[in-house]
Amino acid sequence: MGRRLMKGNEAAVHGALMGGCTHFFGYPITPASEIAQAAAYYFTGAGRTFLQAESEVSVINMLYGAASAGARVMTASSGPGVALMGEGLSYLAGARLPSVVIDMQRAGPGLGNIWPEQSDYNMVVKGGGHGNYANIVLAPASVQEMFDFTRKAFTLADTYRMTVFILSDAYIGQMMEPVTIEGPVLHGERKEWAVYGDAASRKNLISSIYMSPPLQRKHNEDLQETYKRVEREIVDYETYLIDDADIVFVAYGIAARIAHSAIHTLRDKGVKVGLLRPKTLFPLPREIIESIARKGVSLVVVELSSGQMADDIELASKGMAPVSRYLTMGGETPTVAELVQRIEEDFVHGGKK
Repeated sequence: MGRRLMKGNEAAVHGALMGGCTHFFGYPITPASEIAQAAAYYFTGAGRTFLQAESEVSVINMLYGAASAGARVMTASSGPGVALMGEGLSYLAGARLPSVVIDMQRAGPGLGNIWPEQSDYNMVVKGGGHGNYANIVLAPASVQEMFDFTRKAFTLADTYRMTVFILSDAYIGQMMEPVTIEGPVLHGERKEWAVYGDAASRKNLISSIYMSPPLQRKHNEDLQETYKRVEREIVDYETYLIDDADIVFVAYGIAARIAHSAIHTLRDKGVKVGLLRPKTLFPLPREIIESIARKGVSLVVVELSSGQMADDIELASKGMAPVSRYLTMGGETPTVAELVQRIEEDFVHGGKK
């Protein structure tokens, strides 16, 4: 408890313990390996369960098994590992089993490299496995938020019976910042639907298979109603200096940190720029995006991908405002100076605005 200096990866483990996580199943992959390493140390010390599996496929199925028995479960990986978990993630969604998964994004496709990217957006926000399902997706932009978001993820997972993703990146996981660890441990309660191996839960059955098409249809419709409820109830975002802005950056994770710094330099030059930072990527804060676009303000998406989130921002803006894409891939990130130069070239000298 108290204030400590730590990496984002370590902060997530402390958040998990404070969030009442009982079981961590993991398999190491850079840049997420410190999460499993810290879990091996802290979970066993706290009397919780840590188990390293032989592969990511085993990991996600261990989450399925323990979650069905009422445990609060989590794992952490990076893009290649999460890709291997795709089938299991779909099964978790189909069986409505709560779980928490951290994805510390790295550059791809393929093995790529270990530097940060945001190219797992579609895989995580759009589901990843087969079928009509969604994950709750939280996007931290600091080490403190790695702790805070992971801590609350288990309550969200239990409330909606969904997988909650912490979608972060290599920089947020590796940087060190002060973290305040406080508040009660958010222990879970007994789940009326889980299988505990006792008389009270004998009637319960965990499955994602419905051999009857009408029953499968009803199950899918019920899932969609849950996702609509999530969109009504947990949208979260941060705005910065948008009230008088002519240009608004839209970014999450490390890209939002860089955009935030660029705003001050641009404002000193007389360019009115603000920031919208989604804290939830599903649900996406569509109403505030539409509200900003309705004013005719230019939206500039700063993203470490080919524009995966930018596609959703364009849809949410409904054509009411121009959407520019400042995109970087391959593990490189734009500098503050580069963002400032792009804005000056496109909007001050280029005349977009």
